[in-house]
Amino acid sequence: MNVAIVGASGAVGQEFLRILAERNFPIDNLRLFGSKRSAGRTYTFKGKDYTVEELAHGDQFKGIDYAFTSAGAGVSKEYWQDITRHGAVMIDNSSAFRMDDDVPLVVPECNPEDALCRPRGIIANPNCTTIIMVVALKAIENVTHIRRIHVATYQAASGAGAAAMDELYEQYRQVLNGEKPTVEKFQYQLAFNMIPQVDVFLDNDYTKEEMKMYNETRKIMHSDVQTSATCVRVPSLRSHSEAVWIETERPVTVEEARELFSHQPGLTLCDSPTDKQYPMPLFLAGEDNVHVGRIRSDLANPNGLTFWLVGDQIRKGAALNAVQIAEYLIGSKQ
Repeated sequence: MNVAIVGASGAVGQEFLRILAERNFPIDNLRLFGSKRSAGRTYTFKGKDYTVEELAHGDQFKGIDYAFTSAGAGVSKEYWQDITRHGAVMIDNSSAFRMDDDVPLVVPECNPEDALCRPRGIIANPNCTTIIMVVALKAIENVTHIRRIHVATYQAASGAGAAAMDELYEQYRQVLNGEKPTVEKFQYQLAFNMIPQVDVFLDNDYTKEEMKMYNETRKIMHSDVQTSATCVRVPSLRSHSEAVWIETERPVTVEEARELFSHQPGLTLCDSPTDKQYPMPLFLAGEDNVHVGRIRSDLANPNGLTFWLVGDQIRKGAALNAVQIAEYLIGSKQ
């Protein structure tokens, strides 16, 4: 199995290396690609050093079976034909192709079979907040259709990359030392603050991040579900949190929801209010599963259910989901 990682020096690229090693993904040959700035850097994978090559147009991907790409939508759009030309499956972590009709958008716990039909050789990895949410939604959708979703996300600095995490560290240090904080990666100082804007605003005053949750959820679940989201950047380092309210065709009790969640692949139930047990990002960085808790009946809707989710944005929200797609394809011999 010949594997390539595009964007190997970024936070997700580095997570790809860790996850592929942890899961003993079958790799005979590994190649790392990046920008001119990253080219020449060396990373160790399973005891062997690999040097990042500069990504270029041509036949670099000849012989590659799977290419994991996480270098931004612009790079994916520019190089997808070079990557897929010789038969490589491109599993793309950017937003470039997510809503294209001829590109499947896949979360293995929800719609793995969609990955089998990929006319352009591309499979899109959904947005991190969407992935975290639909893993839980699938458990409910299996027994009753979800009509509406309201969700508020609390997104860690990791969602903006490794440099954003470094900036948050530096801002905390600067503020505590009485210095003016450096603000480059976010709209405002994030330390000791929350910013109710993730990505740019659109004409309807929702952000692109919020509309991704609306559109991607429908595509993944093959559903007419309506989603209204508010996405907030919070001053935690890693793992996103979400408060979710759903309306279903028939009522779902708390007891039934707990039972459904406890059997859903990729989901861990952590819900014991009397023992103060609920998911928190501080303790879930590095975890593969999405964690669910604070499960309650919605007091404002007889067919409503509300719950709290936490998932590692870099793992399940990005690199792990992509690797799981490849594992599914290998298992299906596709």
